[in-house]
Amino acid sequence: MGAHTHEQGQHSHAHSHGHSHGHGGHTHDGIDWTQLLDNLRRDDAMAAVTNAEIARRLIALPNDGGDRPTVMDAGAGAGGQSAAFAKELAARGGGRLVIVDATPELLDVAKEAAERALDGSDSVTIETIQADAAAADLAEQLPAADLVWASRMVHHLPDQQAGTTGLAGVVRPGGWLALAEGGLPIRCLPWELGLGRPGLQDRLLAARDAGFAQMRADIEGSVPMPYGWNTALSRAGLTDVTSFSVLTDHPAPPTDDVRESVIAWLGFLRERAVDLDDTDKTTLDALLDPAAPTFLGHRDDIYMLGATTVFIGRR
Repeated sequence: MGAHTHEQGQHSHAHSHGHSHGHGGHTHDGIDWTQLLDNLRRDDAMAAVTNAEIARRLIALPNDGGDRPTVMDAGAGAGGQSAAFAKELAARGGGRLVIVDATPELLDVAKEAAERALDGSDSVTIETIQADAAAADLAEQLPAADLVWASRMVHHLPDQQAGTTGLAGVVRPGGWLALAEGGLPIRCLPWELGLGRPGLQDRLLAARDAGFAQMRADIEGSVPMPYGWNTALSRAGLTDVTSFSVLTDHPAPPTDDVRESVIAWLGFLRERAVDLDDTDKTTLDALLDPAAPTFLGHRDDIYMLGATTVFIGRR
């Protein structure tokens, strides 16, 4: 994941790694993640610096696993964070990377991304396991790991506390569970665009949050979690619970990749957002129409700025 998601997290359509549960592409949240591969890959490219910093900080945590730690990426998406972990493990003398997802196609894609990052180094072994993160016997399906990472995946599970506790059960004593959740949503538009009403970005984010609440409500067996992720980690029996945040910062004027990423995200919001009024929908359509002079692709004042928050706890 990475840095962005259409959920509570950051900016994107899919960077939410939600797919780590469910089967045949579809998951508890009803999203067919294999249809979003291009978006996932674009997100990974935008989040490369963020992912590298997260890998550096997490793999530097003290653990009892010796010189070659086992790192698990649960709900790996297109493998952006897997690739960052593989690279960091290789730089530190090697280790074992276990990639877990419910969607077989995504496992293959994530493994390829991690192998590319190793660039021929054989110091890191990579394996994939198809598993549903909501499974009651998760710890029996997976090997124990010194670091278990899940990015914006737990918030797609019916019971987020049970999901957190289940992941904590995969952690080897002395090891760490790290969850990327929350953070600051990506900002990408000027306040005044020259069309429609000013402040479109804020209304889009509010509509996205309403859509997220609806997604949670629609999950079968959905259980509320009326407290923060640090509390969830503590209730899962973990200690030394804290968090850190990493900035994603692509300033204006945008590169082509940033431009494409922003256009894709706004297109996703246009399709999925609830509670947007007709004026804002018309504005979005004008911004997203490649044939119109108002097309976002012609603007030099779009950018990407957000933050990923990682909550960690030790077993």
